[in-house]
Formats: sequence, C-alpha cells, structure tokens
Amino acid sequence: MRPAECDAARTGFQPVPASRRQAMHVLLNRRQVIAALAATPLLSHAQGYPTRAVKLVVGAPPGGPSDFMARIFGDNVGPTLGQSFVVDNRPGASGTLAAENVLKSPADGYTLYVSGPSSIAVAPHLFPKLGYKPEKDFVPINMLGAGAFVIVCHPSLPVKSMAELIAYAKANPGKVTYGSGGNGSSGHLATELLSSLAGIKMLHVPYKGDGQAVNDLLAGQIQLMITAPNVPAAQVKAGRLRMLAVTTRERVPSLPDAPTVHESGLRDFEYLGWIATFAPAGTPQAVIEQLSAAWHKVRSTPAVRQKLEDLAMVAPDRLVSGEPLQAFLRAESARLGRVIRDAGIRVE
Repeated sequence: MRPAECDAARTGFQPVPASRRQAMHVLLNRRQVIAALAATPLLSHAQGYPTRAVKLVVGAPPGGPSDFMARIFGDNVGPTLGQSFVVDNRPGASGTLAAENVLKSPADGYTLYVSGPSSIAVAPHLFPKLGYKPEKDFVPINMLGAGAFVIVCHPSLPVKSMAELIAYAKANPGKVTYGSGGNGSSGHLATELLSSLAGIKMLHVPYKGDGQAVNDLLAGQIQLMITAPNVPAAQVKAGRLRMLAVTTRERVPSLPDAPTVHESGLRDFEYLGWIATFAPAGTPQAVIEQLSAAWHKVRSTPAVRQKLEDLAMVAPDRLVSGEPLQAFLRAESARLGRVIRDAGIRVE
C-alpha cells in the first residue's frame, strides 16, 4: 500500500486526485481575479481622480456666503488636484432645488454640493414632502468654514447698539424690517432666535440670496440684516451700513470693534454660520478621502488661512471632516428644528 493510501486508511480521508487539485487551484485563482476586479473602480478613483472638471453646485446666487466659500474651495483645491473646479449657482427654494439637482448626478465625485444649514439642517423641518433625506442621501466631505454672523443696519434706523435696537423694536413692534437670503435661511433663523430671546417683533422680507438683500439694505428698502461678515464688509467700512454686533459668544479677532450680542444682555443668544461640501451617497470613499485631504492641505496655507480669518470663518479643526463633522450636522439639525418650531416658521 502506498503512503498516501496508508494515511487514508488511518484517517478515513481520501487523497485529492491531482486533476481535482488543479481544478481547485484554477477556481481559487478565478476568485482572486474577481475580487481584484471588484476593487478596481475604487483603486482607479484613488489613483486617477479627477480626470476632468468638477462642478460645485451652490443653491444661492453669486455674492452670498456659500458662493464665496465654494470659490475659495474650488480655487485652491482645483490646482492641488490638477483640474478645474467650476461653481454652478442654482438658487431657489432654500437650496433644495440645487440639492436635488446634485442627487440626480452620478455619485462619482464630479458633481459636489456646497451648502450652509438651509438645505441640509433646515429643509427637513420646513418641507414635509422634501425629495431627499440629507443624512441618508448626502455624505459630508469637509466643513469649509464656521464662524460669526454680523448684525448690520441701514444708517436711517435710529440705533447704534443692540440695546438701542431692542428698545426701538419694542417701542415699534413689527415696524423694523429685516432681510434674509430666504425663508429658513441662516439669516432668517438667526433673526427669529434673536427676536424670541429679546421679546421683540420685526417684519421679515425674504430674498433669493444674501446678495440681493444687501442691495436693498443699502437702498434703505429694508433696515436690518444678519449675514456673513464678508457680505457687507465693504459697505460697513465705507460707512454706508452700520455694524451693531457679532453673533458669537466672544468677539471676533478680525472685527475687534464689534461687540457681541451677549454684551447687550442676551446671554442665551449664539448663532454660528457654517458652510460645508457634500457628495451624493455612494460616492467612492477613496474620492471622499482625496477631496478631504486636499482641503486639509490648502486650508493650512497662509493665503487661505488669512482669507478664512478675514471672514471670521475658520472652522474648528476637530469638525473639519469625518465622524465629528457628521455628529455636528446631526446636532445642528435638531437645534435648528427647535428654532423653526418655536418661531412657527412656514414655507408656502
């Protein structure tokens, strides 16, 4: 009896014929090939992305905070990755039209979404029949900026401080008009939160973007606005608008003369503006990581850092990407939902 037959007799197992061993070897090789092919799209994205221009969809017209931050992102990440990043402004319906447009595009990293809270953390609380679920349908890539808003008014409004504004609004309920980038926009929610805490009533005038609202503020068509610092900066410097306060708990280094709302006695008031980039769910993780790494790289350069500091929009390092960013967005949605319910905000 041959050794192999002896082993079979002792163990009860039969040796595998050479022909069958060869067939099994071929089968294993085929499985390895299939697994390699399955991983190929992810690897090709990691190694070759991007091979053409990337579109940055913004749900607001040019001149607003999201548009401005999108251009900082595109102008700096584009050269880093060797392709053009083109801003595509699609205003309307608090940014939800732009969000839906992005979700109709392939999840391949070539169509991205740049937005503040309006269509991500606010829209689910305003639109019962919203055509998407932000937490499910979008993947956050990076927080581009987060920081203070500013409260500015037309010089014809007879106030020079937050205390005077509150006193004037209490004496003239419903007569102070304020503009925003639209129903449910950051400026709208911030002003409603301020009004609630101060016990005042002002008249809201919505626009299709902060840029249009500032134009009417300059013309005296409206009297007050809460917006990102860069939007009215030149007009404030020229004396055509008056800055009353910033919305953060502490003063902003780039605006040292602007007091906080806290200094006026509203200790419970704080409102942060933020802008982030998103990709449709299903976008390869390698692409997400490549975009995120590119922004981490450029945001630390002196030129970009200075721009963010000038805008008072330097995001905390811990919230720039990954799970911390996702957790922040979930908490922000819950917080703004409460503001909407308490103020009874509706979108017709």
